[in-house]
Amino acid sequence: MKGGMMQYPLSPTHFIERAGRWFGGRAVVSEGDEGTHRGSWAEVLDGARRVSALVASWHPTPGDRVATLGWNTHRHLELYFGVPAAGAVLHTVNVRLAPAQIARILEHAGTRTVLADPEFTDLVDRVEREVSRPLRKIVLDGGSPSSDAWPSYDELVDSVAPVDPLPVWPEESAAGLCYTSGTTGEPKGVMYSHRAMALHAMAISLPDGFGLGENDTVLPAVPMFHANAWGLPHAAAMTGAGLVLPGPRPSVERIAHLLSREGVTFAAGVPTVWMGVLEELRRSRLSLSPRLRIHSGGAPTPSSLVDAYREEFGVEIVTGWGMTELTPVGMAAHPRHDMSAWTPAELAGIRTAQGTPLPFVEARAVDETGTEVDRDGRSVGELEVRGPWVAASYYQGGSPPESFRDGWLRTGDVATVDGRGYVRLVDRTKDLIRSGGEWISSVQLENALMDDPRVSEAAVVAVPHPRWQERPLACVVLKEGVGELDGSTLFAPLEGRFPRWWIPEDVVFMAALPRTSTGKFDKKTLREWVRRERGDGSDGS
Repeated sequence: MKGGMMQYPLSPTHFIERAGRWFGGRAVVSEGDEGTHRGSWAEVLDGARRVSALVASWHPTPGDRVATLGWNTHRHLELYFGVPAAGAVLHTVNVRLAPAQIARILEHAGTRTVLADPEFTDLVDRVEREVSRPLRKIVLDGGSPSSDAWPSYDELVDSVAPVDPLPVWPEESAAGLCYTSGTTGEPKGVMYSHRAMALHAMAISLPDGFGLGENDTVLPAVPMFHANAWGLPHAAAMTGAGLVLPGPRPSVERIAHLLSREGVTFAAGVPTVWMGVLEELRRSRLSLSPRLRIHSGGAPTPSSLVDAYREEFGVEIVTGWGMTELTPVGMAAHPRHDMSAWTPAELAGIRTAQGTPLPFVEARAVDETGTEVDRDGRSVGELEVRGPWVAASYYQGGSPPESFRDGWLRTGDVATVDGRGYVRLVDRTKDLIRSGGEWISSVQLENALMDDPRVSEAAVVAVPHPRWQERPLACVVLKEGVGELDGSTLFAPLEGRFPRWWIPEDVVFMAALPRTSTGKFDKKTLREWVRRERGDGSDGS
């Protein structure tokens, strides 16, 4: 027997229609090179309706890919909703990838239309030569002169009548396409459905996710060209929250001042962003909303960073975990109800965990045979996940089937799960250090090093060793004003926290650590640098 409920397709299209109709006056603020654009959800809805009409005028086949190379702006936001409502797929391209990678991605995706911010038009012209089909190109800036090769987005959307209401496509239809950042190989495509995006936005808005509502003002410090900006544009529209978009090339100074000026109550980004914002907040002595919460993900968050925000600014950082293949958020680390009497020190282990799975997401850690390891907080296994917004495959066979096993996605993360269900990452499988037949976690060493008040940034990579196979090498950036240090002084605080054989014998002090296209420390580049500078025969001492 079936239930008697209506069959109603799940789609982010409902979110923008709701935001524009019921929360139309709520502010959507966008920073840009031409100044601050102060709009509203009603204006974003009108723009999305015009985008949908414009895309439909090209007579696309359902599922045609429409690419964007753009920052977090109101124009990009209109495309987030308007392109899928036309039956096309919004293909957000990571602008920080190498031109050759972007060309391969556009070719692999079969993209025929590209909308780009002005600073990326030359890049698109260059990579177009490597793509086997001509590209329809549109520039995303009202102040840029229109040309035959690059017509103006504003002129085009103003020339069409808005579609009212926006069409709603079957929920299983493709709506978005993102490629992974390619830190461990070539980027792989993940095709999102309307249903997956809608369910993801609903889940992250729950109290045990991001806890969003109409009375929030949201700032995504994560770029809209990567992993759907963690679903925040969809969630903000769904809840009717205010939205603050930091615009082109957002500096930590700009983000810090936007947090203060716009009264932001929720912001999300990677730990390196919050490290920089913290220093700017200290320098500028800016006031923050007493309701501000920060979500930190994409890489492990040092406990010293969590402590600094809480103690100096009264701001709680909530950590989480996700990946492009999860649309992208899968977990958040909120304390439980029975932890209310815990001290900050006791809560530190919770606030720096990856968290517990969101509703509908299942997670487990398994051994080499695929058997789940004990949930004791000590047993280590590869993290596997499944759920309605988890990829079941890569687009166009972008990865071997070994990435998926028995209906589970193999994440490549090594983790423990404790008795309360909190997941903690030990490392990436490719970043673990094999020394004398035992494993060393680079992540745990990095977090311990960054707890040192003298250290600004730290990454740990493996170097070859003739006896132990591999040994850890610390790559460290010291804070401004810290004098010279040697390895023994730097590593002294690690003694007692780790087995002696975990502690590195050597350190390289650097002016800055290389970062990936998504702001994480780039260990692949670090390993290549170490090989060049030290040679494959380095003994790590």
